[in-house]
Amino acid sequence: MAQENAPNKPVHLIYLCGGVLLFFLSQWTIDWLWGFFFSPLSEMTTSLVAFAITLGVGIKLYRDDRVYGLANEVAQELSKVTWPSSKEVRAATMVVLVMSLLSATILWSFDLAWSFLTERVYG
Repeated sequence: MAQENAPNKPVHLIYLCGGVLLFFLSQWTIDWLWGFFFSPLSEMTTSLVAFAITLGVGIKLYRDDRVYGLANEVAQELSKVTWPSSKEVRAATMVVLVMSLLSATILWSFDLAWSFLTERVYG
């Protein structure tokens, strides 16, 4: 089984995030579908059904060697990523903010000039 040599924390985090996402999607889908055909279920019933679906799917996927192996590969690839330092993130954020303000100013000035010209022509 592929589970012996696995980096467990990132893999379990992947499953947890997927489970939370599946829970909310199941809850909203059940609420929408059931409410479309019948009178709406109580929120507690909808949540319990969504939780049961999420738990069943999560256990099924966790025990599937292909899916678990894929999660391990994703975790291994993410460990190879060189993440930027906080200084690099701040510098890149400042560049984006300055360029956004500059672009907005240029577009505003073009809009102002075009408004002035069309006002003069069409009066």
